[in-house]
Amino acid sequence: MAKISLVFVLSALATLASAAPVQFQKRIAQTIADSTHDWEQACLTAGGGQQCNPISQVAFTSLLAAGKNCDQQDAADQMIDLAKTLNNDAEMIRLTQIFVQQPRNAPDSLQVPYCQVAPKNQELNGLFHCQFAGSDFTKFSGDQTGNVPLGLSAVTPPGSCPAKPDGPVPDGVQLNTLVTSPGVGGSAPAPSVAAPPAAPTTATALDVAAPAPTSASTPAASPASGSFQLQNGQDAITQNDQFASLTADSACTEGQDACVNGGFAQCVGGKFVITQCGSGTICAALPLVNKAGTSITCTTAADRDARIAATGATAA
Repeated sequence: MAKISLVFVLSALATLASAAPVQFQKRIAQTIADSTHDWEQACLTAGGGQQCNPISQVAFTSLLAAGKNCDQQDAADQMIDLAKTLNNDAEMIRLTQIFVQQPRNAPDSLQVPYCQVAPKNQELNGLFHCQFAGSDFTKFSGDQTGNVPLGLSAVTPPGSCPAKPDGPVPDGVQLNTLVTSPGVGGSAPAPSVAAPPAAPTTATALDVAAPAPTSASTPAASPASGSFQLQNGQDAITQNDQFASLTADSACTEGQDACVNGGFAQCVGGKFVITQCGSGTICAALPLVNKAGTSITCTTAADRDARIAATGATAA
């Protein structure tokens, strides 16, 4: 019996050894808010005021895995549109041209398809996103309709883009930390030589399901007027209480946004995909200022408390 068992075990091991290796897919993600941080600061410097943050939010959330093929380019068009209203601000345009080439999240390690529609603004002509270096360069996700950029027959080397023609971007790294020139692309005013942007003074919002607050500054902690503002504060308290009980394994609905373990989370494929907030900030629900609703935001605990207190809400 012992001999039979030994033969069986050896045979099983030989079968496993000769079997084709199992390939495990990995998720490639990034801190998406970093992709438009510099652009938002340039926008504020150029006088964009309260227009800057909502457009920045739309842009960096387009990098999430659930986005459509052209969401990133559409967001970049909005960024260029605003820059043109601010005296064709060259720094905003340059940073937008780099942003539109930032790799998108890849939940399955496959390459992310390219947009097959021409951009609205000529400054974006010929620009397309890089891929992350850990991608499987033999496969694309999706319906296989965007496997090459518009107007090209191939990308050489694989994963490269005009701003980084030598190859893909290291996993999780922001392209704007690697390059200063957007590469070829369309025509645009020459970039201005400016000092590094000042540190951000406002919270960075991660959820665009509702409009962002109309003020870029932290509100004073005094009760606000308006029939909806007290309700907004109460709703924010309720949401934050609900978020406190969520975990990465909590059930969720496709496309749902939430705060999980201090990070921004979006439900993809029935599971929360979490993107951690920047250093010193946490994910929280904040009350809107100019209309009914809340937004999910990366901010400090002090800013969260001040904004809720400004509505007059103390408990849901």
